[in-house]
Amino acid sequence: MTPGLTIRGLEKSFHTIPVLKSLDLDVAPGEILGLVGENGAGKSTLMNILGGHLHADAGAIMLDGEPYRPDSARAALRCGLGLVHQELELFPNLSVAENLLIAGFPTFAGCIRRRQVEQTAARLLQQVGLECSPRTLLGHLSAGQQQLVEFARVLATDFRILLLDEPTTSLSRRETDTLYATIHALAQAGKGIILISHQINDVLTHCDRISILRDGRLVHQGPTQEIDVEMVIQKMTGRTVTQLFPQRDRSKGAHVGRVLLDVQSISQPRTLSSISFQIHSGEIVGLFGLVGAGRSELARVLLGLDRCKEGRVLLEGQPVTGSPRRRIQQGLGLVTESRRADGILAEMSVSENLSLVALPRFCRPVTGSIRQPELDRVVSITRQQLSLQSRLNDQQPMVTLSGGNQQKIVVGKWLINDPKVLILDEPSRGIDVGAKADLYQLVQRFADQGRGVLAISSDLEELIGICDRILVMSLGHLTGEFQADEFQRELIAKAAFAMQLSEPSHRSRK
Repeated sequence: MTPGLTIRGLEKSFHTIPVLKSLDLDVAPGEILGLVGENGAGKSTLMNILGGHLHADAGAIMLDGEPYRPDSARAALRCGLGLVHQELELFPNLSVAENLLIAGFPTFAGCIRRRQVEQTAARLLQQVGLECSPRTLLGHLSAGQQQLVEFARVLATDFRILLLDEPTTSLSRRETDTLYATIHALAQAGKGIILISHQINDVLTHCDRISILRDGRLVHQGPTQEIDVEMVIQKMTGRTVTQLFPQRDRSKGAHVGRVLLDVQSISQPRTLSSISFQIHSGEIVGLFGLVGAGRSELARVLLGLDRCKEGRVLLEGQPVTGSPRRRIQQGLGLVTESRRADGILAEMSVSENLSLVALPRFCRPVTGSIRQPELDRVVSITRQQLSLQSRLNDQQPMVTLSGGNQQKIVVGKWLINDPKVLILDEPSRGIDVGAKADLYQLVQRFADQGRGVLAISSDLEELIGICDRILVMSLGHLTGEFQADEFQRELIAKAAFAMQLSEPSHRSRK
């Protein structure tokens, strides 16, 4: 079959550093192509070139036999290429329906047909399995729900080729399955699809072929049936990752030290209902739940980003109060769910972002000037701990980095500040398998120093692999607690659905 999309000899450099090197790629109509590689391998750069956000330095792209060189996202869409970004491009101040049809509202006599907008939006939301009103303000949705809106938004367009950049990073397993079912239906309808994902098992399960990038070059391309997970990792990293999760001694049980964080009956209208738990010194506690369970909302309350109606938080027996700045000074830290929205300063350098949280610690008390040599030394040590690429320049703007390298720096800026309890909200989002192994080692070393960790993740395997204890939330309620020797996927998943399963009885009583 003639490829719908053909790429030949594509090249791109940033600051004289080559990111794509003579790349060749084909995608046929009706085919799902998996594209994998380490952070910085060039995947997102390729997507941005195809999506009209960047121009290639050399090479040719053909779409259905015609030269393809879009100069904007709108031009790419007009040519029939849909793109779902890893970093969402939505409008939080508009409704879900308005975001879905922003590319072209149905009109009559110059007026938007609101009823048709909402009907179309409801159909698209049903297609991706998202249960919410089309009139809901987008900013009121969680990151995972917004991710589904981003996917649904592209379904409203007339695309021939669909590019998906990490579309499942904040989704539950059920939502992920629904999304993949939709992807297969699109392929059966003749759409060509490129799927970028660090979930290698998903790529091997759902894709027809796999292309592997390393350092901007195509190092492997072939049917998914001819390759396994170990071979993918070896080809994309150039090394063998023998163990993703670090060995952890859990023989002493979860309560390995004194109580660091004591959360007592935290409540917030329509979001959190009397949440209580403790985190001990040296303990890694996981927090699992479906999208909309209230996990990220709880993290924001703990750091003081949102106010709670009832309850209190104690850190080493002392009340945690005041602004986020005050709580950070008291010893809390939070790696937020969305690095683009509130995790990085995109135009500032790698060094500036790494030092962002801890900067007050390196200021002279009288003059306020920065002890730059000491700060530079700590930043350099942290870079080595994070295993950042050696070619990465300290003065390079964050916006030029891959999503995975950005995420490493977001984690690193908190490690420099050395909090007593670190909250990690989807910490491995957008990170390749090699970087995940490095991150998990960092988290374990942090806990081994007597610190506490609250790891929020939609990836149950991740929590089982790194945690001493797992808490489960469902619709704002704490519905389960499991020690390491009690980790059973079915029971944990059942606890995540607990409040939804009880919802019909609540409604009947009303």
